[in-house]
Amino acid sequence: MAGVNKVILVGNLGRDPEARAMNNGGEVVSFSIATSENWTDKASGERREKTEWHNIVIFNENLGRVAKQYLRKGSTCYIEGAMQTRKYTDRDGHEKSITEVVLQRFRGELVLLGGRGEGGGGQGGGQSRGGNAGGGNEWGGSSGGGSFGGGAPSGGGGRGPFDSDLDDDVPF
Repeated sequence: MAGVNKVILVGNLGRDPEARAMNNGGEVVSFSIATSENWTDKASGERREKTEWHNIVIFNENLGRVAKQYLRKGSTCYIEGAMQTRKYTDRDGHEKSITEVVLQRFRGELVLLGGRGEGGGGQGGGQSRGGNAGGGNEWGGSSGGGSFGGGAPSGGGGRGPFDSDLDDDVPF
């Protein structure tokens, strides 16, 4: 049975996106995202918070361009990618390993969340999707942020957003 390697994160950027040139002429964009968990300690009644930092690497040209243009330190975004661990040798000759969330050329998703002026940049809410190698449906385009796909039904007796279009066009 095949495994699934899918990571979904919603968090705030810890630094501005950084672009580097690759040997093949392409570009890779990287940044870090913080996700936080809050709870109340039952014993002391104190409010607690735990923050995790995630390294994000974007190989998708279009998503990288969106990240460079609109994301800034403090920006909130939704990231969907795959977890990968790689090994490298540092300048001192020590072998190290790093775990990253990777948005490949034809996979991954980046959604900008929050309004203009958030995070020190002039970003607007919007959505950008990478390609889907599985050939699935790609609903979307531009949204006001917070919408990750087809969206919720927009009222009217539990009907979906496309039902009214389909009623008139059914050939039988």
